[in-house]
Amino acid sequence: MLDAVMLWNEPNNLSHWDREQDPDWCAFAHMIMGACQAIAAERSGLTRVLGGISPIDPEFIRTLYLYGLQRHLDVVAVHGFPLDWNLWQLNEWPHQVRKVEAFSRKPVWVTEVGASSFGSEEVQDFGLRRTTELLRGVAPRVYWYSLFDLPSAAMAVTRHKESEGSSYYRHFYHGLLTEDGVPKKALASFDPSLGICQWIQYEDHDGLRRTVEWLRNLGVKRLRTGISWADSHIPGAWEWFDTMMLALEEFEVLATLCFTPPSRGRTPHHASPPVEPGEYAYFAQQVVRRYG
Repeated sequence: MLDAVMLWNEPNNLSHWDREQDPDWCAFAHMIMGACQAIAAERSGLTRVLGGISPIDPEFIRTLYLYGLQRHLDVVAVHGFPLDWNLWQLNEWPHQVRKVEAFSRKPVWVTEVGASSFGSEEVQDFGLRRTTELLRGVAPRVYWYSLFDLPSAAMAVTRHKESEGSSYYRHFYHGLLTEDGVPKKALASFDPSLGICQWIQYEDHDGLRRTVEWLRNLGVKRLRTGISWADSHIPGAWEWFDTMMLALEEFEVLATLCFTPPSRGRTPHHASPPVEPGEYAYFAQQVVRRYG
C-alpha cells in the first residue's frame, strides 16, 4: 500500500512555502529532518523522498544539505513542465536530472511531469511520448501529471491565479482525461510502466472510484497522491484517509505529506512554516503507522 513517503511538495516554489517566514530554509530543513527521523523510527525501510523541487535548482539542495538533511533522505525528487512553464527545453530533461544527481548524491525521481492540452491535444501527445523517451533509463521513477484534468470550478494553487494569464489556465488541462472522464489523444500513448500523479480531493468518493477504475484499466501500478496535513485537522479526516488508502491498497502509493493547517502555522496559511515543527513529524509518523 504505502510504498514511499514524500515530504512536502515543491518547497522552493513560493506557492508552497513562505520564504518571508523562513528566508534561510532553516525551519523547512529541520521540519523535514524531524519527519524523516519519525518515519525511520516507525518503519526503518520505508523510502523517504524530499518533496519534488520546482524549479529544478541544485543550489536549493545544497542549502538544505548545509543543515545535515542529506543524512536523512533516500531520494530527491524534481518536477518539470518545459512545454508549459519552465525556462528550459524539453530535450534538456536528462541534463536536469543528472545535475541534481551530481549535487544531491541521491537517486532522483521525476515525481511530476506533464504537458497541458490547453492549446492542443497534439502538443500534449507529443510531450508525453518525447518525455517518456527522454527519461526512460535516466530517472528510476517517473510520475505523469495527471490522470484527470483539474475541475474547472476549482482554483489552482498558485500565488497570483488569474493574473498569470494563460500560464494559470494551463494548470487545468494536464489530464490524460477531461474532468468528465473523456479520453484525450495522449491517453493512447501512455506507457503504464510510468506512474501517475493524481490528487484526490477531500471526501471526493466519486473521484476516488474513477481514479481506481482508470488505473486498473491502464495497468498502472504506481500512484502518487497526497495526504494533507491541513485536512487532517478536519473532524473525521482520518476516516476519509482510511477510505482512500483502502481503495488504493492494490497500488504502490507514494504519499505526499504537505500543507500546514492554518491554525498551526506562523501565519494562517497552508504554505506557512509551523509554529511547532514536531507536529509535522508526528503527523508523518501517524500516516506511516496507519498505512505503512
